[in-house]
Amino acid sequence: PPRLNAARTVHHPTIHTMATARTTALPAGAPRTLRRGRAPLAAAPVEVPADVRWMNAVSAVLAAGLLLGALAAGLLWLTRTPLFTIRAIDLAGDLQRNSVPTIRANAAPRLAGNFFSVDLHAAQTAFEAVPWVRRAVVRRVWPDRLLVVLEEHQAAALWEGETTEGSEGSGLERLVNSFGELFDANLGDVEDEALPVFTSPEASVPQALSLLRRVQPTFTGLSQPVQHVAQTRRGSWRVRLEGGAVVELGRGSEDELVLRTERFARTLATATAGWRAPLEYADLRHPGGYAVRLSGVTTGQNLNPRAAAPAARNN
Repeated sequence: PPRLNAARTVHHPTIHTMATARTTALPAGAPRTLRRGRAPLAAAPVEVPADVRWMNAVSAVLAAGLLLGALAAGLLWLTRTPLFTIRAIDLAGDLQRNSVPTIRANAAPRLAGNFFSVDLHAAQTAFEAVPWVRRAVVRRVWPDRLLVVLEEHQAAALWEGETTEGSEGSGLERLVNSFGELFDANLGDVEDEALPVFTSPEASVPQALSLLRRVQPTFTGLSQPVQHVAQTRRGSWRVRLEGGAVVELGRGSEDELVLRTERFARTLATATAGWRAPLEYADLRHPGGYAVRLSGVTTGQNLNPRAAAPAARNN
């Protein structure tokens, strides 16, 4: 026991002195760092052998091939299975010229495939090939139907081609719809509608329709609606009225032609007040007025100059 105590007495001051020396060795205010040991070293990457990499790549390719094959087989089954055969075609739209049985009889035989494989673009073409059909929109309706929305042509005029020598038209007759588009249909369907006739180049058909719509109210106010609109090869326009009178409108913009027509209609009654004769011909191409020819009236007759004149000024 005495030796043990002596040893303790000698050992503890030594430890205390070493601790004190370590403590006082740090500068004042310096932070104390506690070291917990060294950080573990990062594991070195293991290189995969080349043959293993090749096997993994081949396995991935085979798996992808099997998946694509399964998808292709599924799609093929969907396109051939009778479970999704198209069993009904629903038609919508304002149908005036066609009946539902007629449209189905003309278009249905041209459809191929089932609900998944039917070509909607080809189906649209098939329905638009039916006479009087201007536009068709085809949609799928789950699980076995097609919905077809149809728009029919609205006949606005009859087109007979360009002017030829000795005739008003080439004899090629087609119909003009309300959009100024040419289309083919049975002309017998419109023989009772008294449609106006266009004689012009095909490219001028929309312009002829627009001009007709603007001058028709003016001539209707004269109780002589327009029956025929023609454009010469030089680009000059003329109209023939219901009573047979021909009015030369001339060349120019559409606004200019309409202005000439309105001035003519506004002053015609005054210019022909002395004669009770129907109009036979009018030429509006004069820069300051127009000339008229009345049926049965000639310049050799003794006319009353106060009653009327064969030419009128646009004033």
